[in-house]
Amino acid sequence: MKIFKRILLLLAVIVIITVIYNYPKLNILSGYSAKSTASSVFLGERTLEFTDKTDNNFSPVNLATDKIDVKNKIAISSAFGLLTRKAIYREGLGAVLTLDDSDEKATYLVPKRLKADITTPFPYGNAPQKDTVFTNVNYNKLNKTVSSIFGKNDSRAVVVIYKDQIISEKYTDGFHKNSRILGWSMTKSIMSTVFGVLQHQNKINVQDVAPINSWQNDARKDITINNLLQMNSGLEWDENYNEISDATKMLFLERDMTKMQEEKPLKYKTNASWNYSSGTSNLLSSILRTQFNTHQEYLDFWYTDFIDKIGMNSMVVETDLAGNYVASSYAWATARDWAKFGLLYLHNGNWNGEELFNKDWVDYVTTPTATSNGTYGAQFWLNAEKQFKDVPKNMYFADGYQGQRVYVLPDEELVVVRFGLSHFDENIFLKEIIEAIK
Repeated sequence: MKIFKRILLLLAVIVIITVIYNYPKLNILSGYSAKSTASSVFLGERTLEFTDKTDNNFSPVNLATDKIDVKNKIAISSAFGLLTRKAIYREGLGAVLTLDDSDEKATYLVPKRLKADITTPFPYGNAPQKDTVFTNVNYNKLNKTVSSIFGKNDSRAVVVIYKDQIISEKYTDGFHKNSRILGWSMTKSIMSTVFGVLQHQNKINVQDVAPINSWQNDARKDITINNLLQMNSGLEWDENYNEISDATKMLFLERDMTKMQEEKPLKYKTNASWNYSSGTSNLLSSILRTQFNTHQEYLDFWYTDFIDKIGMNSMVVETDLAGNYVASSYAWATARDWAKFGLLYLHNGNWNGEELFNKDWVDYVTTPTATSNGTYGAQFWLNAEKQFKDVPKNMYFADGYQGQRVYVLPDEELVVVRFGLSHFDENIFLKEIIEAIK
């Protein structure tokens, strides 16, 4: 009997130690699931069942149990009943993880949006496009290529635009042209563009030193906005999503996601070592905040001077609890609206006759960061060293987790958008699309 009690005690101790050791992981696990569920259900307008079956079905997130409160727009996720996290949905701001009960009752400023143009044909408005049949396009080959990355590759949406016309478009079951889809790190390219618009308006110069007060008494005072945009500031950062890291702590445990990178020390010499950092992108979001007199102006500008101005009216860039746009990860929009973003760059910042920025900005974001081996510009990814060997060197793209992409191919007058849940052979995909229009 004593031996049995000792075994039970030992097992209890083992369970307690295991829970304590894994508690931080459970916090992030349930946090990811709650945030994903709230955004998918209330912003993406998908069902809880669909979300659990698709977006939350990978290990270890699938170990969480998810519930939703439809009336109050809250998602609740529990990790083995040991730790529960909540995410609330706020109209105009998207979903956010709460850190205490007061967050559910707090009031928030909401961005003012421009009215959608429903009379002008796509792409410059949201009315149906005026279809044009291009004699040089092999539509059978094109549609076969597009269809090839559905099914086993978990693609959700593909839109191909040639000379301002959608020439191929496909969605998997459960998605359609009005479905908002998360761009993940493509949000970084959205944020970079806000800098481009501000620079074109002569309100900022990205070559200036970053306006961060806490850096003024140490070596970080010489870091420029450009260094941050190019990810070569030299600041310490751990971008790892397979364990507890700077990136996961920032996204799932922080009230103000802009602070973690600001508080990091220099690890390398500035402008001498490239290090991909979602923390840097959120720090850049806070730098944008300093350019405006009020928080309301900061919230509005992204939409009034850029996003809504080019008719990306479906887009919602989610904010953290402190009201900062989560520039690293959380922009949602339809595939067609993401394609408009690509078109803005294809046209060198000119949107239907109005210049939001000019070719100088396009040249800037597509100039390789010296320390990135030709793969990275200013929050855009590049093909400068022919990483995609059968695709032109001047192709560049916005890149998000699991293969979210907006490709811009200037020579071919092409924009290609792809959304999905897994990676695919991008080189072959783009190569065959290019071949279909020659």
